[in-house]
Amino acid sequence: MKIKLLSFILFTSFAMFVGCTDNNDESAKMGKMSIQLTDAPFPHDLVAEANVTLFKIDARNKDGETDDSFVVLMEQEMEINLLDLTNGITETVVNTEVPVGAYDLVRVYVKGVNVVLTDGTTYRLDVPSGEQTGIKVFIKPDVTVTGNISADLLLDFDVSRSFVPKGNSNDIADINGFNFKPVIKASNLTTAGSLAGMVTSIQEETAVGMEGAQVSIFAADTLNTTTFTDETGAYMVMGLLSGDYDVTVDLEGYDVQSAEDIEIVAGNKTLQDFELNNSVATEEGN
Repeated sequence: MKIKLLSFILFTSFAMFVGCTDNNDESAKMGKMSIQLTDAPFPHDLVAEANVTLFKIDARNKDGETDDSFVVLMEQEMEINLLDLTNGITETVVNTEVPVGAYDLVRVYVKGVNVVLTDGTTYRLDVPSGEQTGIKVFIKPDVTVTGNISADLLLDFDVSRSFVPKGNSNDIADINGFNFKPVIKASNLTTAGSLAGMVTSIQEETAVGMEGAQVSIFAADTLNTTTFTDETGAYMVMGLLSGDYDVTVDLEGYDVQSAEDIEIVAGNKTLQDFELNNSVATEEGN
């Protein structure tokens, strides 16, 4: 009797061990991927909304069984006003489990693209291939998904380059439409950091935030990206690969300010403020 009982216990323990091993093997084959959407700020004060409807996102797994192994990450309609996603504000569009491997390409499928001007005029834009084959966004470096570890990706939808006005863009009466030429940059957040700060000017001995200042980020004398300060004078750029950058700040009526060798660390936010001097006051002082 004791032998039978001992045999039963050993068998049960072995079965549980095998079951746990199988479960661990299965879980090791899957990992989590999240994708956040943001927008490089659009400084055009004549545009109130830049809307897109995302309805599908998939990604290519380089380690898949075929050379064209795409995994569906999201398949539902999401209406987004891209102008709401500036200076560090993001929208999570994917948060799901995917097979482990290195992903080097994302396809973003969009429809329902339109621009609304501040006077209420709405222009509906054609989507060249974006609805049928998706907008292809290459990921450099690849984002690697491993078992039970989340891989985070940032898609930066550059509105100022994606929505190109027809006619005189400085006068709302002369704008007669927009061309949609989507520009999206993908950043692997596990190897990227962010840069943020305030742009101010001293007015009557008080620091005042400067809206609409252009912040340009350079890597090795090459323009990497630009952004614009919000109504408080704040700016933020996400998805910068770790390394050193030079930054310039430009606003009409003020002297250009710059900072060199600003270090960006992966997974961290670097703070850099700027104080602008009125160019007219500078000339009078000289």
